[in-house]
Parts: sequence; C-alpha cells; structure tokens
Amino acid sequence: MLSIGKLSRATGVKVPTIRYYEQIGLLPQPERTAGNQRLYAPKVQERLAFIRHARDLGFPLEAIRELLSLSDRPDIPCAAADEIAGRQLAAVNARIARLTVLRDELQRMLAQCACGTIADCRVIEVLGNHALCTHDHGAAGQGDPA
Repeated sequence: MLSIGKLSRATGVKVPTIRYYEQIGLLPQPERTAGNQRLYAPKVQERLAFIRHARDLGFPLEAIRELLSLSDRPDIPCAAADEIAGRQLAAVNARIARLTVLRDELQRMLAQCACGTIADCRVIEVLGNHALCTHDHGAAGQGDPA
C-alpha cells in the first residue's frame, strides 16, 4: 500500500491532482488508516499512470473516463477505444493546422518588417489591424478565452 506522497512520486502526478481525480471519480476512494491517511493499492498506481499518460497525450477527462470504463471490461471489442483515440487524433490534427496558420502569419509579419522604428513596424501594424492578416486565426491561439 502506498501513501498519497509515495503514489505522487511514483506516477509524477501532484497530490492535489490525485485528490481531484478521486473527487471526480476517475480514481476510487482510497482506504484510510486509523489516522485517516490515504492508502493506495498497486492497482490504483496503474490506473493513475494510465490517466497521466492519457493526459500527456491530450485526452480530455471525459474521454479518459470512457477509456477507463472500457479498460475495466477487457473482454469487449476495442472499437469504442479506437473511436475515442480517433477523436483525439482529429483534435490534435486540427490544433496542428491552427498552429501552422499562426506560425505562417507570424513568419509573414516578421518577413515584412523593415526593422526601422516602431512608427513603421509591420508587426505592430498587423497586430493593430487584423484585416492585414492573410488568415482568420482568432481561435487558434492559447490566449485569453473569448
């Protein structure tokens, strides 16, 4: 049995995140010692490692919940897992396409800059007038939510 600290170190998942995963039902409620300290079985470490790897691959929590549900039933066909992974691949490809547009626009802005004064700076000009951009990239960034 592992304490929450040892589980955290073994999986690379922070303690508050482990507690959050318990709270939302991705991890089972742990056993407790007489002093109310959490204790985790090796199976929980495996489940947490699964969650961590899925998060590293960008899967949203609901998809991870679905995948965990499927992994709890090893005798069923894997078509549903393939479909979930396919959705994630499509999301990654869409993100790559948006980032490519952003990269191209930034490269274009920099290439057009004459490196003079701010009064003549193409970067400042384009950032101040979205119409000067060649693509609509409003939702492509990682900035503030709309």
